[in-house]
Amino acid sequence: MTWLVFALITVFSWGTYGVLLHTGVMSMADPVNGRYKAFFFVGIAYLLVAILGSLLMLKINGVQWESLPAKGAMWSTIAGVAGAVGAFGILLAFGAKGTPAVVMAIVFAGAPIVNACVAMAVHPPVGGLASLNWPFLLGIVMAAGGGCLVTLFRPT
Repeated sequence: MTWLVFALITVFSWGTYGVLLHTGVMSMADPVNGRYKAFFFVGIAYLLVAILGSLLMLKINGVQWESLPAKGAMWSTIAGVAGAVGAFGILLAFGAKGTPAVVMAIVFAGAPIVNACVAMAVHPPVGGLASLNWPFLLGIVMAAGGGCLVTLFRPT
């Protein structure tokens, strides 16, 4: 169950990310460049957490640097770029008058749908798509519906 604690840490941190980022953008008091200034500090935070945190864990675990596969490094870098592009997209959405409540709800409703589709394309389920059960499919529909409802009936 330790994995669940870590997953819930991520739920909390990502659940607060949009509001905190939007607050940072607004606190820059620069309507033209404030979001880019805020994103710069997001990058610094990633440097501190991702690089220094990883280095600490690798040191604690006695990493063998000579066994660093290029394919793993490549896919991990692509994953990092995907995450950074997503964070940048959130900032651009805020700049286009999207609010944290709506933007983040769409992101968190849509991302699981994209994740499910990509995961099944990369790692097809045993028995193919015909093996998918109705609760899984209902979850996809509910996530899409939730994103639509939040967009259509957003707070004003």
